[in-house]
Amino acid sequence: MPKSDAATSVFSLSNSALPARDRFGWYIDVVCQRIAPLSLASPYARDFTARVVSTDLGAAQLAGFSFPPLDAVRTLRHIRRDGPGPETYMLGLIQRVPMQVAQQRESVAVDAGELVLFNMSHPLEATFPDFGPRAVVTILRLPRASFPLPSDQTDRLLARPLSTRSATGSLLRHFMGSTLGQAADQPTAENQRLGPIAVDLAAAFLAGHLDAGNLLPAETRRRALVARIDAFIEANLSDPGLTPTAIAAQHHISVRALHQLFSNEAESVMATVRRRRLERCREALAAPVLRQQPIGVLAAQWGFTSPAEFSRVFKRAYGATPRQFRHEISAAQSPR
Repeated sequence: MPKSDAATSVFSLSNSALPARDRFGWYIDVVCQRIAPLSLASPYARDFTARVVSTDLGAAQLAGFSFPPLDAVRTLRHIRRDGPGPETYMLGLIQRVPMQVAQQRESVAVDAGELVLFNMSHPLEATFPDFGPRAVVTILRLPRASFPLPSDQTDRLLARPLSTRSATGSLLRHFMGSTLGQAADQPTAENQRLGPIAVDLAAAFLAGHLDAGNLLPAETRRRALVARIDAFIEANLSDPGLTPTAIAAQHHISVRALHQLFSNEAESVMATVRRRRLERCREALAAPVLRQQPIGVLAAQWGFTSPAEFSRVFKRAYGATPRQFRHEISAAQSPR
């Protein structure tokens, strides 16, 4: 049954508690509300167990669907009934099993791991064949009015399998695949902040497939690059060579341009690196399973090569030395 967290605006919906005869009708209603009016058919309609998780990101919406094989059709009648709703793009991340999709006279197979774009102003057909595993799809809903790429260009990508092998594609795939799992633990304000990032990543990804990056607004290109750099930093925190020079070289920009990029952010690039390394060290020092690990070893695992420097910056950030912090946490965790 539906569950939601008012603090995070995350909705987790499941029909497993309903009688089997009511489950497919429930799913049709949820799809019409969370995506758009569609006609659905399934060989498993008599007992159709499905799950939906969705969250509002402000500038976009993200929803994940897990369901048995089915066919979905959107007709002109659906579109007319939808009112202003069709002015929306849907970018779908296909997982586990492939799908067959048709829109604008294009009919293609989309493999698991690929993305596919729909324009909800046009009829479409989609089939998830019965290959054994349940289908899993994550949908990013993008209002056309606020999408920074011209619609006449964007529509060239409708119903085409879109590879995520590029740097931006890999980042977008990870964003769509992980955000729903994290959203429930974040306040609404933090989830809303992710909306513009989602839109910028989607626009940069699609522009890359069109070889039309010059059509994107400068601010969209800037934010998409910051998101790529942010992900690179996160993946390389343990590398002591993670310096502005290395980061800039990886992204084919000058060190000066890198610092200019981060001048519009809440903290500098190296402040970002240092804060995240400290957070990882703090988590490691608090972990009971790592209690016997020397502090210097834990610090080195997250890029701090000087124990004295690590102790100094840790105390400045958390008000206690690493040794004091570990002692206090250990005492608090010990059974009384």
